[in-house]
Amino acid sequence: MTAQAINLREKLTRFTEHWSPRIIAEMNDYQFKVVKFQGEFGWHQHGGFASVRSKPKKLNFEAGDTLVVRVRGDGREYSLNLYTARRQSAFSYRAMFATKKDEWIEASIPLDKFQATSFGRVVRDQSLDPGEVNGLGMLLGDKKAGPFKLEVEWIKVRRPSQ
Repeated sequence: MTAQAINLREKLTRFTEHWSPRIIAEMNDYQFKVVKFQGEFGWHQHGGFASVRSKPKKLNFEAGDTLVVRVRGDGREYSLNLYTARRQSAFSYRAMFATKKDEWIEASIPLDKFQATSFGRVVRDQSLDPGEVNGLGMLLGDKKAGPFKLEVEWIKVRRPSQ
């Protein structure tokens, strides 16, 4: 079986709704989805953040991996969040990346640059075990009211040997 490339830009043109994930492909037990992450950010109404995240599923990350995201943003700073099965409330490993207004960029973030956080505050002495990561998400938490827009074309894992 030959893998077929998916044109995410084309898939995103097939719907207009925001915050409504769409399945764009399936392979084995995996579903590949896209979502449009856009809206009006009123920080006083939403606890100071807006976010979207995947459902839990083992992602098979390894030590030394780097996550690369291709995004078009609004000039604001977003975070890429990694989640584990930890039972601590509002816990994730977070790394920030800046966007350029209306430009596609690639941000590369090594797994060892993610910081443990809970309720947006850094948690000391908590290291990320890549093999425990079972979800990822994007978050806007700059507490600046107003419109926001982040388009994600893809997220890839770059292994040290690549």
